[in-house]
This record gives sequence, C-alpha cells and structure tokens, in this order.
Amino acid sequence: MKYEISCGAVVFTRKNGKILYVIIKSQEGYYGFPKGHMEENETEEQTALREIHEETGLKAEILPGFKTVTEYPLPKKEGVMKRVVYFAAEYDNQEITYQKEELLGAYLMTYEEAMDVFQFENNKRILSEVNDFIIRQQD
Repeated sequence: MKYEISCGAVVFTRKNGKILYVIIKSQEGYYGFPKGHMEENETEEQTALREIHEETGLKAEILPGFKTVTEYPLPKKEGVMKRVVYFAAEYDNQEITYQKEELLGAYLMTYEEAMDVFQFENNKRILSEVNDFIIRQQD
C-alpha cells in the first residue's frame, strides 16, 4: 500500500469566552481543516504551520500534547491511501485571509456550526477530539 502524507491542524481562537474554529472550504465544496503535503526535510509540525499560513494567512501556534491521524483511500488513485496528521493550533488577534487559488472560503465557526457543515465523519471525530482536548486544558 502506498501512502500520501499530509499534515495540518484544527486551528482555533478564543473570543468572548467562546472557542471558534477555522474551517476551510475546498474547491470541491468540502469543509475541513487546513492541511497539505509534507515537503522535503520538514517535520510534521513545520508542514502543519506552513499550510495553515499558506491557506489562511494565520500564524498559529501548535499546542503540545495533541496529535491525531486519519487515513482514507484516494478514489482517483488506486492502491493509494491518504494519511493526514492533525495537531491543535491556536492563534490570537489576526484576520483570516484565505488562499483564493485553493479554497472557496475560510470561516470562523463554533463547534456546533462546524459539526453541522462537515460532510465526513473523520472531520467530526477530529474536531470532537480537539474540542475535548482544549476543554481539558482549561480545567
């Protein structure tokens, strides 16, 4: 089995006591998180931070202690699995400027709003894991 590896993060900020997540919309119309292919000599964290900045214009910080991995087959590439490593990343006081060549949009959403727009169970699971992690950090 061949793998294509990407890294990204569930990016969030806090406003008025609420956690808001950065949700991107792909050219295909799918909602998800900023992510992209690893480049040579990059760590998973470096890839995630670069992709966040490229796709959303945000300079985020990865929170230590959270990492999750998801895998799924690539429908257009027989025998190839996509493996995506996700981190939790936080930013503060920045405007989102999404990459118009790659995305249809980037939005700030509450947990509930994001869960409502996701088409894939993987994204719901990952958001749920990150949300639980953030809440545990606050306690």
